[in-house]
Order: sequence, then C-alpha cells, then structure tokens
Amino acid sequence: MSDTGRQHDLVVLGATGFVGRLLAAYLAEHAPPGLRVALAGRSRDRLTDVRSTLPGAAREWPLVVVDATSLEQVADLARSTFVVVTTVGPYARYGLPLAQAYADLTGEVLFVHDVADSHHETAVGTGARIVTSCGFDSVPSDLGVHLLHRYATEHDLGGLGDTTLLVTRLRGGVSGGTIESMRGQVEAVTADPSRRRTVLDPFGLSADRAADPDGRDQRDVVGVYRDAATGRWTAPFVMASFNTRIVRRSDSLRGHAYGPRFRYREAMAFGTDYAAQWRAVGMALGLGGAMVALQTPVVRPLVDRVLPKPGEGPDEKTRREGRFRVEVRTTTDSGQRLVSTVGAAGDPGYAATAVMLGESALCLALDGDRLTSGGGVLTPAVAMGDALVDRLRAQDFVLTVREDDLSRAGASVGRP
Repeated sequence: MSDTGRQHDLVVLGATGFVGRLLAAYLAEHAPPGLRVALAGRSRDRLTDVRSTLPGAAREWPLVVVDATSLEQVADLARSTFVVVTTVGPYARYGLPLAQAYADLTGEVLFVHDVADSHHETAVGTGARIVTSCGFDSVPSDLGVHLLHRYATEHDLGGLGDTTLLVTRLRGGVSGGTIESMRGQVEAVTADPSRRRTVLDPFGLSADRAADPDGRDQRDVVGVYRDAATGRWTAPFVMASFNTRIVRRSDSLRGHAYGPRFRYREAMAFGTDYAAQWRAVGMALGLGGAMVALQTPVVRPLVDRVLPKPGEGPDEKTRREGRFRVEVRTTTDSGQRLVSTVGAAGDPGYAATAVMLGESALCLALDGDRLTSGGGVLTPAVAMGDALVDRLRAQDFVLTVREDDLSRAGASVGRP
C-alpha cells in the first residue's frame, strides 16, 4: 500500500445499514493498528451515529458522504482507497456503479451476471479484483469445494466427481435487506423472460460458457430425496440457486480444474427417520410457498406486513445464538471419498457474515503477497483461497477436509 495518492486502505460503503453496522463493529475490533479505515454512506449524521458506537481508535475513522447510485461519486471513492467493501443492496439496483473494485455479500444471480458481462475483461486488463459473494452466500460453499480440490490435488487423487453440499445445521434470522433483494430479482425475471433463463441456467455465472459440461444433470434440487451417502432426508436449500453458480464460476475461472466429471448441488439435510422425512417435506413446501407468494401480486402485500423491512434484522440474542455447519461430499476420479466441513457460531447471515465479509476485506487490503489471482470479476475461492481460509480459521471457523472411509483413517486438513 505504497500509493500515497490514496487516503484510505479500506472503505465500508453502506455503513449505516443493518449489515454495514455489524461490519463496522467487526472491523473496529479486528482491523490492525495503522490500517486506514473509513465509513461511507449517504447521510453524515447517520455515519456519525454509527461511528459513535465504535470502540477505541475507530471513533476517529473518517466519514465519506457518497451516493452509491452516482457513478462520479463512486469513481471518486474508488480512487481514494485500495478496497471498497459494500453492503448497499439490493445490488441490482445500487451495485453496478461500484463494479470497479470491491467485495460484497450479494446473493443476486442477475447482479453478478451483469457485473461479469460488463466488467470482467476490463478488470482482467487493469488487475482490479471485483470479488462478489463474500458472506454466507457463498463463502462456505466456495471454500468447501476449494478445500476438496486442494486436498485431492495434493494427494494425487484426481478430479472431483459428484459433489453435494448438505446444510446440517442452520439457526438464525432474516433481514429486510435480504427480502428486498429477493423481491428485486423476482420483479426482474417477471418483467423480462430472458432474465429468467439466466437465473435458471446452472452455468449462468460461468466465465467460459462454451467450455462448460452439459448442464442438464446439474439442475437445482427441487424436491425431497434421501441422500445416498448419509441416508439423510434432504430438501431444497434456499441459497442453492445462487451458491451453485458461484462454485461453477470458480471452476470455470480456474480452467475447469475441478475435473471433467465435477457435478455440484446443494440441499438441506435432516435426519434419517420418518419424522425427518416429513420435516424435509415441510421445508420444501414452505420454500415453494414463499417463492409463489413473492411472485403473486395479490398475496405479496399480505406477506409484506409480516416480513422485516429494509434496515431491520434479527436482534442481538438471535445473532449470538445462531450457528451453521455444512458438509461438502465428493468422490474423486480415483474413487476416494472426501468430506469438507465449514461451520461457525453466530447467526450465519449476519454475525458470521460480518466475520466472513470483514476478513475478506482485510484479506484484499493486507494479503496481496498471498493472492495468486489476477484481476477480474472473481469469487472468494479464486480471489483469496487459502489466505481467506487461514483468516477464518483464526476467527474460530471450522474449515476441514477428511477422507470418508477406513482405508486411510485420520487424514485431515484444518484446525486440530
């Protein structure tokens, strides 16, 4: 960071929003001394209020008033800092002017698709890293597969084959911003049928669509089924239609290094008994009903009355008591079964996301000597990979991989 023309090392844009406040608080506790952090948003008064709640030196962080929809103002902001990390959503509405150099936590397929289409080649040429999806969507998915790929490569096990992420533990709340993003994407595909095709395409975020395998066997899980490897009953996972696209983008950005047989899907896992089967059915019906409600004009106003509004989210107790755990299972070309596990304490969408997004921003700002990718519209695994894995482990995240049989028991990578 020797460029003396930049006033900041890292700027949090959207610091007055629900997630922005959590991120600012996390960075206030974990940013190293001397890192030049600033808070940005539309209202100086609200920024001042956020800063007043922060501890120590963070109370002196500079404030930057900026309208995220103004290309000129955002360009000035980008020129003033090395890293912009944004929580201003919905991203399809407010994020495109920011697609010059930033990390975000978007779960919007259409936004990432538009950013990649418009800016990937330019970013490759300039070396700018535009990194999307640095929260619960899609760091656990992306790093879980990254760990499997790294282990298989290091142990000469061949490429990855059928790979399934199972969400085995999930407790937390939902914010109004997340609901607003879902509404925005529903409105976009309703207004333009071609956008629906992009959302439904399993390779809709691929960096090299012509080189992708046949996508007919990579459709999202839509019903209840029993997982063959674990015997658990499973149901669709609400973030699968986004996370799976990010993982496939990582594979395509790496030249399909995961292997020609790599197939990926995600699901929610329950138990193995009769009651678990019906819990899975209930989850599938509930998710389907929610999506129908968001697409039905007559029903949406009724749903809006009970859902949180933008700027609202789970309380501190819910964030503290939340947690998540996912298992990513694969079989390599050599026949070896592998399982990676990613998990953490704290509400996955907010407390844990603040850690993932905060450490992603710090990684981009401080770990340049460990980042092996060039520029482009990148994923967490491609942009940061092992550097982010190490940072999250240092914050007590579980990130491990093991061989799932008795032939070489005990082999593992991760925290002891």
